[in-house]
Amino acid sequence: MNQNKLNGKNVLVTAGAQGIGESITKHFIDNGANVAIHYFSSADTANKLVEYAEGKGQKAVAISGDLTKEADAITMVDKTIEALGGLDILINNAGSLVARKMLGDMEAEFWHKVMDINMTSMMFVTKAAVPYLVKNENSSIVNLASLAGRKGGHPGSLVYATSKGAILTFTRALSTELGGQGVRVNAVSPGLILGTSFHNTHTTKKSAAETTAGIPIKRAGNAADVARAVLYLASEYDGFITGATLDINGGVYNM
Repeated sequence: MNQNKLNGKNVLVTAGAQGIGESITKHFIDNGANVAIHYFSSADTANKLVEYAEGKGQKAVAISGDLTKEADAITMVDKTIEALGGLDILINNAGSLVARKMLGDMEAEFWHKVMDINMTSMMFVTKAAVPYLVKNENSSIVNLASLAGRKGGHPGSLVYATSKGAILTFTRALSTELGGQGVRVNAVSPGLILGTSFHNTHTTKKSAAETTAGIPIKRAGNAADVARAVLYLASEYDGFITGATLDINGGVYNM
């Protein structure tokens, strides 16, 4: 990767202070970018990442917010522009399984909650960010989908998998809509990524071991595996890749 491509670029990462998001943020900082780090509950990590970036002479800001509220999404983007002076790259990383629920136990309230966290929030953030992204000749959006959006996920992840499948389509549709304005839109679709709060919360050791046994390269992924792919797609902002989803799963699913 041409590391200089990201030098001095302004990046916003949602949920950028935990799990995969934290790794993405750190990789951007290490490649010379200025970062706006959105967080919902991980204030300590967000502030440490800001210190880390500033220690390298780069601009950084930590911004809290509930992105299921459009006002919070707009405020976050406004604070990003205020702190960084512009926006080149948006990483839509916020999302959660929340809990495992089968169709028979599905309440409308739970359905809407998960869809709002994973999909509606992404729409709010992207809508607020695009007017700033289109001011540059080349900008880039990377959305975090999931292998669950391809395969349907494990039992109990019906809403989560559905929302992640929607992100794949959102990515394709948005790439068509924004292509003429110099904004490329891609997604990454991670498989089993261990060491994140997501799997620490929702995946048993037994289930993780069983899943890992079925992975062709015989290991689970880690957050850095995803971060490298996100940086690649983001840094190719003058490239020819848009509307694409990069599968990061050790060979479990390919098409």
